[in-house]
Amino acid sequence: MHVPDGFIDAPVSLATGAVAAAAVAVSLRGARRELGGTAPADGLGGERTAPLAGLVAAFVFAVQMLNFPVAAGTSGHLLGGALAAILVGPFTGVLCISVVLLMQAVLFADGGLTALGVNITDMAVVTTLVAYGLFRLLLAVLPRRRSSVTAASFVAALVSVPAAACAFTLLYALGGTTDVPIGKVFTAMTGVHVLIGIGEAVITALTVGAVLAVRPDLVYGARGLTAPLRLRTSPLRPAPDAAPAPDAAPAPAPAKPARSTRRFALAGLLTALALAGVGSYYASASPDGLEKVAHDKGIDSKTEEHAAKDSPLADYQVADIADGRISGGLAGVIGVGATLLVGTGVTWVVVRRRRGRAAAAENGTAATGTADNGTAATGKTA
Repeated sequence: MHVPDGFIDAPVSLATGAVAAAAVAVSLRGARRELGGTAPADGLGGERTAPLAGLVAAFVFAVQMLNFPVAAGTSGHLLGGALAAILVGPFTGVLCISVVLLMQAVLFADGGLTALGVNITDMAVVTTLVAYGLFRLLLAVLPRRRSSVTAASFVAALVSVPAAACAFTLLYALGGTTDVPIGKVFTAMTGVHVLIGIGEAVITALTVGAVLAVRPDLVYGARGLTAPLRLRTSPLRPAPDAAPAPDAAPAPAPAKPARSTRRFALAGLLTALALAGVGSYYASASPDGLEKVAHDKGIDSKTEEHAAKDSPLADYQVADIADGRISGGLAGVIGVGATLLVGTGVTWVVVRRRRGRAAAAENGTAATGTADNGTAATGKTA
């Protein structure tokens, strides 16, 4: 659903650019709580989700290269807003999808540069808000178990895709550059994207279920679902000649997770590289839902040439490599690496700023306490 340059006029493109910038700014603040805070009392999430954010962005980029057929001559691909929000939180999810869209527009000429605000508003903000809101609503009424998280993920992802199609239709009604009846655009967009939503739902549910099975503590949407593990001890009657127990026994060290975050992240990265580098060989070559509707209805009659059309990675092909499969696979691997680096960089900045503010607050509290003690001591001496 990447909107190219020329579909939406300049005023609406500028307005959505402002909306996207505001959404990213708000998400940066919200992501500090999701990524940089102390782990909550239930033992889930906290700082351990931070390494997952860049990986989620890279994984979404990889899976978006795998277009799947949905109808005759039409394909679809993952949007990823639901998946990102459920795995790392809604604010961090907006940042992840925004990074993916930025990489695609700048490096691969996929999605217009002047339409970047339209794409972030539609594919990052709308999908994430709709999906996560519905996800939380479903979890509130479903039984508190892991299968409920997977089921809610499926429904949330399914609904998020036609919601994004409706949002595009609204933007087109406000600033479309071609004279196509809005009713026809709405019917065509929602019809095909309901089908695409089924594929989105399957991919999202399978991915969330797989992470839940291996590291449920890294799934933001599953926080508070289960109680943390606690050691239970029963007092033993001491032997008559046993030495007296010490007054205070040292607290047991917290158990390490069954699988380390580093190993999990490595497995996720290898999966993303395999999907982009090899799986993309078998992706459908048919146009995606928006491209098909735009061609059939004449929306694309005023499409403008992409400013990055001469990029060495344009159209997900590496320049000067004749073999299409090798060229596309290598472009996918490069895209995964670039998205991972940028996504991790954004995450690192967010976490560092959170830690810096927390340290400053602690220093301020300590300084205030020292001053109060000094005042009290002075008063006592007097």
